[in-house]
Amino acid sequence: MADFYEAMQQGFGWHVPEHFNMAEVCSRRWAAQSDAAARVAVVEHAAADANGRAVAPRSYSYAQLQQAADALSHVLTGLGVQRGDRVAIVLPQRFETAVAYMAVMQMGAVAMPLSLLFGPEALEYRLQDSEAVVAIVDATSVSNVLAVRAQCPALREVVGVDLSNASDMLHVDVDYASAIAAQQRAFTAVQTKADEGAVLIYTSGTTGPPKGALIPHRALIGNLTGFVCSQNWFGFAAQATPRQASNAAHLPTGSDAVFWSPADWAWTGGLMDALLPTLYFGRPIVAWNGRFSPELAFTLMQQHSVTHTFLFPTALKAMMKAYPKPSSQFKLKLQAMMSAGEAVGDAVFGYCQTQLGITVNEMFGQTEINYIVGNCAMEWGPMGKGVSAHRKNVGWPAKPGSMGKGYPGHCVAVIDDEGHECPTGVPGDVALNRYNQHGEPDPIFFLGYWKNEKSTLGKYTGDWCRTGDMAVQDADGYLWYQGRADDVFKAAGYRIGPSEIENCLVKHPAVANAAVVPKPDAERGALVKAYVVLAPGHEASDALVADLQTHVRGKLAPYEYPKEIEFITELPMTTTGKVQRRVLRLQEEERAKAR
Repeated sequence: MADFYEAMQQGFGWHVPEHFNMAEVCSRRWAAQSDAAARVAVVEHAAADANGRAVAPRSYSYAQLQQAADALSHVLTGLGVQRGDRVAIVLPQRFETAVAYMAVMQMGAVAMPLSLLFGPEALEYRLQDSEAVVAIVDATSVSNVLAVRAQCPALREVVGVDLSNASDMLHVDVDYASAIAAQQRAFTAVQTKADEGAVLIYTSGTTGPPKGALIPHRALIGNLTGFVCSQNWFGFAAQATPRQASNAAHLPTGSDAVFWSPADWAWTGGLMDALLPTLYFGRPIVAWNGRFSPELAFTLMQQHSVTHTFLFPTALKAMMKAYPKPSSQFKLKLQAMMSAGEAVGDAVFGYCQTQLGITVNEMFGQTEINYIVGNCAMEWGPMGKGVSAHRKNVGWPAKPGSMGKGYPGHCVAVIDDEGHECPTGVPGDVALNRYNQHGEPDPIFFLGYWKNEKSTLGKYTGDWCRTGDMAVQDADGYLWYQGRADDVFKAAGYRIGPSEIENCLVKHPAVANAAVVPKPDAERGALVKAYVVLAPGHEASDALVADLQTHVRGKLAPYEYPKEIEFITELPMTTTGKVQRRVLRLQEEERAKAR
């Protein structure tokens, strides 16, 4: 195992052409194939219409994707959009969202995804700061965008998709369907440099306003090794050689993969870890515009024969509690699953193995340097019935709860405040070097924060780019997540990482989810406090508090059990599914001041 991993790392080299465009490799090249009209790109899952009646899913081919993208590029050119201009895409998972990304990027413009969960204030800040010239909206986002339009002087045009409200239609400048229908001709794509900006994604920091991370076209190349490894070769295992597997850009065709993730395509996880890499390999991705539920997840994956997925730990916890034995109700065809955003923990890890038949590959990255660390539980050898005995693991099997190792091509380390690598077992900041082991520039790096050179420079210590996430490295090279730098705290002199305690709490049948934060204490500096969301059928009580404390005390160090437990209906979450411990931590600080 170790020999194979080291061989992959040592034998890997980046091949980044001078000119590269995400839209070219994700759409246009597949549209040029003879099977373009039959090759499915996007499947829109529609469970029911407004009246509750069942609706059949709708499939769109790569030929349709490129034709619509060409038409939209002509529309945007007619609206004055030029190379480098920012175009806001405020759309859910749907075919037109994929069209918008392809259209904007093949023009050499910059796609700026904005989440539907953003209220007017959040939208206004990002539209103003980016100086976006056009916004593409649908019925779910049009009202919020129109509400702030007057405060965004650079925003010249608003394009509306499927607007049925007469007032909304009156206040947008362009009707998507009409404009597309009038532009049925090919578009000559711009030949972009690999280093040109392709996507501008705003990240929410723990302090200060959001920062726009400018992602270049080459970043997709940097993403591919992590995507392929975390998705167990993405259905190419029967044909690919180990050498090809370590270089995702040269995998053969013939994959049977069907991808789905509830991750919003407006975020790095949904865009760079789901939509774009799936299209890069010419495979179908399922789009779902609606509220997540465990029933929806299982039903959708069964209906569309989903083989590969990315599910947040929060979603997996809900699925585990709702369907402890899903195989009795659902027939799945899963081949691989990636998870990220929070530590998976061995409770969820075990559930995926025993009940879903999948070893979940935990992954770690962030918008600025995405898909850099993770696991790969892939077996190698003949495929088909009766040959499993001839297969062997060629990845690096996931250790339950571990973040994994640096993916091929990425030089990852745990560093201290001075930028020195930490010894085994000593916590530090997860960081990525600008160069791989051969001295080649790593293409995954962002170009910098939009109009914020100070923050860009502050991200680096020499050639190391800091993530702000704490971890320890074990003797085998696996990283173990300790939490955000501002999530780790000291209680009675002990350093506390919340993830381990939260994972332990979730193993209790009464706990659906949990978050651990420090509660200020005059004597100890801080106490360990847990906020707990109960699983259905359980009620809060003093007896349950004592039971949960005993549960943790018996499994972890004595100083780690929560001295106080507070039951709440839901945890504060980011729009990307991460627990906002900072919100709870500040709440405890305010309460302490009041006392």
